[in-house]
Amino acid sequence: MFSKAAILLACTSAAFANVFITSPTAATTFSGGRTATIRWQDDGSAPTLKDFGPAQISIYVGNALQQTRLQTINASVDVSTTSELTFTPDASIGPNSSEYFIRVESLALKDAAQPQFPALAFSAKFTLDSMTGVFSADVTSQINGQSTAPLARTSTTAATTATRATTSASSVARTSATSAGASATASTNAAAGLTGKAGWAGAFLGALVGVTMF
Repeated sequence: MFSKAAILLACTSAAFANVFITSPTAATTFSGGRTATIRWQDDGSAPTLKDFGPAQISIYVGNALQQTRLQTINASVDVSTTSELTFTPDASIGPNSSEYFIRVESLALKDAAQPQFPALAFSAKFTLDSMTGVFSADVTSQINGQSTAPLARTSTTAATTATRATTSASSVARTSATSAGASATASTNAAAGLTGKAGWAGAFLGALVGVTMF
């Protein structure tokens, strides 16, 4: 139903992504099988949304060292000409949980400091209910791994404010996808598939829960 991506820690960059995801937030609950909307805006920092350009938007779970893509929401949407995306969460990708987050990966923009990696942006972690699936052993292990590779620590700052502050720093994360065996239609653009490995810096992870970074 899905495949995992191993995430390797990389050097931190000073470059920041500019995609500020306004929905979902840490307080959001989407329901499996029911339409939901992702919204974003420019956070006012370089690069521009036009520079970020076409991007793949997906639902992920995981920890600071490993993440798994569970559902590809859109394989290519231009974030500079579109500000929201309506989709239906696949109820079979996992159970009711607050461990889900949105990852936005630019298909055009590379990191200024490490051009071998694309620019990334992340939402806060949010909740999915009315779900019918289960997490695989690997995914459960990744989520449990937050005890030793935590996503972030708790902050007293309001979630919506902190999400805006930390999302602007989210593109210190770096990814580099490599191909792996998969079916003809279920490789990188399948609804719940991801092949390859990625390298990125863990400093972005505060954006995943809408709190200050560790």
